[in-house]
Amino acid sequence: MINGERTITRPLRWGMVGGGRTGQVGYKHRTGALRDGTYRLLAGAFDLDAERGRDFGTKLGVAEDRCYATYQELVAKETAREDGVEVVSIATPNFTHYEITKACLEAGLHVICEKPLFFTVAECEEVERLAAEKGLIVGVTYGFTGHPLVHQMAAMVKKGMLGDIRIVDMQYTHGFNSGDDVGAGEAVKWRTNPKTAGPTFVLGDIGTHLYYLSEIVLPHMKIEKLLCDRKAFIPTRAPLEDHATVLMHYDNGARGRLWVSSVDAGNMGSQRYRFVGSKASVEWSDSRPDQLIYEVQGEPNRTLHHGMPYLEEESLAVDRMGALHTEGLGDSWANIYLWIAQAIDAKNRGDEAFLKTHHYPGIKAGTEGVRWLENCVRSADAGSAWVDFQ
Repeated sequence: MINGERTITRPLRWGMVGGGRTGQVGYKHRTGALRDGTYRLLAGAFDLDAERGRDFGTKLGVAEDRCYATYQELVAKETAREDGVEVVSIATPNFTHYEITKACLEAGLHVICEKPLFFTVAECEEVERLAAEKGLIVGVTYGFTGHPLVHQMAAMVKKGMLGDIRIVDMQYTHGFNSGDDVGAGEAVKWRTNPKTAGPTFVLGDIGTHLYYLSEIVLPHMKIEKLLCDRKAFIPTRAPLEDHATVLMHYDNGARGRLWVSSVDAGNMGSQRYRFVGSKASVEWSDSRPDQLIYEVQGEPNRTLHHGMPYLEEESLAVDRMGALHTEGLGDSWANIYLWIAQAIDAKNRGDEAFLKTHHYPGIKAGTEGVRWLENCVRSADAGSAWVDFQ
């Protein structure tokens, strides 16, 4: 169980790009990073509006002279200080991720970046090489993948409790974009513009969460081919999609289905995962995050509760609140930030042996998410045709 005891040599000096007062994800990053005392927020370029960003940063407790107008100024001035930040989180629109990440790495700073990481696999592979050359970590934030019941599912699959996996069924939908975009906020505008969002809308914005979580639960399975059918029900969002279905064939013969939508009217937003094996099935949803449904063929269905001693050690080791209290998104983010901090600490100490076995969402996780998106777009653009996964 995680209880806040320090697991790294010292807190990491941390800065943020984006995540300001009007941002949607900044508080999630700060909730995760500051939970265990593994990061200290010392600097930021929080907002395109420099004055608003400075006012916001000082109210977070950041010194006024370390609230910068641009990420370029942050990188230049912080790397010139002996006590400058050593890791930067990037909580900005998709089209900025690549240039900011490169600038930070070239200056010797570790990076934690929002998803989808970049627009292309080529960009991901270039940055992976740069990070390796510089001896730096790139982490990626996939929100619920730090939840203990996700790791319970992974442990059950690994230990054969479900048998051979046959069916993968995943859904992440909400209805908040069911209407047109007249009067929409900036967060909607940049997500539905190919120049700022990249080649996808909901596939990249929420679909990559599903895909990465499935990789955690099913690391032994790889996609061989897929078919993606996507549509913009609000025509002004085309050529991007606000709804998509992806069918997947895996190398072990399993079949997968993934549904993402932001026009699921009336749905307040939920993720659902069901993994079906030859012996049993498990199902988990963030709408009931404390419960995991375990169904063994021919036996009564069971509801497993987080934090209970009958769970696998892999789940109990990353639990925070104990069985009596709800374990939610903030706790998952805290785990993700903790695991990335442990990776950065190990890299700083030169402990490559630790890094070989340590789990955290890194550059490879980000790359595989972009690879999946590229294949989805290739299929959709070919008329929703089956394509070999490349």
